[in-house]
Amino acid sequence: MSRTGFVHQALCYGSDDEFLEGTLTFARDGLAAGDTVLAVVASHNITLLDEALGDRSDEVEFVDADDWYGSPSPTLGRYNAYCAAHDTDGTGRPRRVRVIGEPVWSARSAFEVREWMRYESLLNTAFAGTGHWILCPYDTRDLPAAIVRSAVRTHPELALGPRESAYCSRYVDPVDFSAECDTARLPALPAGSEDVPFARGRSAHVRRALSAYARGLGVPEQLTHDMVTAVHEAVVNSMRHGGGQGVLRLRSDSAYVICEISDTGTPTAPPPPQFPGHLPPDPRAASGHGMWVVRQLSDLTTQTLDPAGSVVRLYFRRSAVL
Repeated sequence: MSRTGFVHQALCYGSDDEFLEGTLTFARDGLAAGDTVLAVVASHNITLLDEALGDRSDEVEFVDADDWYGSPSPTLGRYNAYCAAHDTDGTGRPRRVRVIGEPVWSARSAFEVREWMRYESLLNTAFAGTGHWILCPYDTRDLPAAIVRSAVRTHPELALGPRESAYCSRYVDPVDFSAECDTARLPALPAGSEDVPFARGRSAHVRRALSAYARGLGVPEQLTHDMVTAVHEAVVNSMRHGGGQGVLRLRSDSAYVICEISDTGTPTAPPPPQFPGHLPPDPRAASGHGMWVVRQLSDLTTQTLDPAGSVVRLYFRRSAVL
C-alpha cells in the first residue's frame, strides 16, 4: 500500500490472529518498500510477529514495549531521535520509518493515563511534516473501554485489516485534545514544608536546596543530576517570563518526587506556545529548547501558564529512588 505524508493509525485487536492480521502485512509492505521497520510491542506480540515474518524477521527491529514506553515526553523524544537516525538510506535518499508502537497502559494512574492519551494525540503534530507511518495496537481483551475509546479520538485513522483503514470521525485536533487534558483536575500536592523562594541571581541557591532534598531521599546521583538540571531550567524559564521571582516547592509521595515551580507572573508576558515543551525544537534554533529539556528529563510535567502567575510541576518516578 503506497501512502505519502505522515500516517497515524490505531489497530484495535481482540485476538492474536487479529494482531497479526493488522501488523504482518504492514511490516512486510514496509520491508518490500525499503522502509525502516521498528516494532515496539508487548513481549508476547514480539514472539508472534517474529515467527510470522520467518526469514525476514531479522530485518525488523524489535523492542519490548515495557522497555520503551517509560514516560510520555521521553518516549516521544526517543521516537523522534530514532526516526531522525533512520530516515535516509545508504545513499542519503529519504526513507520512511514504519513503527508498530503499542503503548503500555497497565499499572497507570488516571493522571498518567491522561498524559499517555495526550502523547498519542501529540504524535500527529510532532510528525506532521514527515512521511513516517505509525500503527498503534490496542488490545481490547485487556484494556479498559475508556482507553480503547480514546484511540479513535487521538488517531486520524483506524486500521481495519491488511491494507484497509477508515477515517476516524471522532478524531480530535491535537490543539483541542491537549486543551481538554489541561482542564482535568491535577492530583493534590502532597503536604510538606520544603519551600524554596527564588529570584534573579539566586539560581545556585535553588540547585543546592534541591540537591540536599534529593540526598535526604536517597536519590541516586544520576537522577539527582537530571532533577537539578530540569528544575534549574524551569526556574530560569520562570524568572525570565514570570516576573523574576517565585517559589520552588519540594514534595514526595509513594510514586513520585515532585518539584513545583510557581511565579508571580507578568502582565506583559507573550501568549504561550500551543504545546510548550511537548514538541521537538528545531536544533538550529537559538531558543525554545528549555521546556523540551525539562520534559525529556522528567517523567511527567504539567504547566498552568497565566500572566497573573504560572505553575509548572515536575514529577520524577519514585521507583528509581527506592
